[in-house]
Amino acid sequence: MSESASIELDLAAFLEGLLFVASEPVAPAQLAAALDITVSSVEKGLEALEENLRTRGLRLQRYAGRVQLTTAPELADVIERFLGLEATSRLSRAALETLAIIAYKQPVTRPSVDAVRGVNSDGVIKSLLSKGLLQEVGRSEGPGRPILFGTTPEFLQHFGLNSLSDLPPLNLPSEGEKDVDLLKG
Repeated sequence: MSESASIELDLAAFLEGLLFVASEPVAPAQLAAALDITVSSVEKGLEALEENLRTRGLRLQRYAGRVQLTTAPELADVIERFLGLEATSRLSRAALETLAIIAYKQPVTRPSVDAVRGVNSDGVIKSLLSKGLLQEVGRSEGPGRPILFGTTPEFLQHFGLNSLSDLPPLNLPSEGEKDVDLLKG
């Protein structure tokens, strides 16, 4: 093959290139407009790309109707070490408990989180907000209209999830058991 010969790229390759340069998750409609094709064609191409990536270092992540390329969760330790992130990426037990409660009950207020944990969660929630793992998603209709919290796409990415439906099922204790460990399951 000569240097001037061109390689024909399939739709999955075009989508991979667009997602690679995108700075944030992209709606399939945006991809369709860029490629001048239908959204259903983009969805088929995304399925093909997702299949192609299963044994590679990248994954296709979907969240709230948008899609992006992320690194494979199996590579997290190596990538953290490479980027020097080991010390900063660890979450405390309190942070993990709070994230679990919010992930399963969202949208949820801080007092609701406190009631499940049995302690004040102000500091933990502030820390998780600053890390981008939580976000304010609105206000409750209850007295004082407390802030409602939910998880973010960064939460999914941090834990290698495509969507909240990938969370393991929540196994609540039977009546009579006193301790609820939301991190099991």
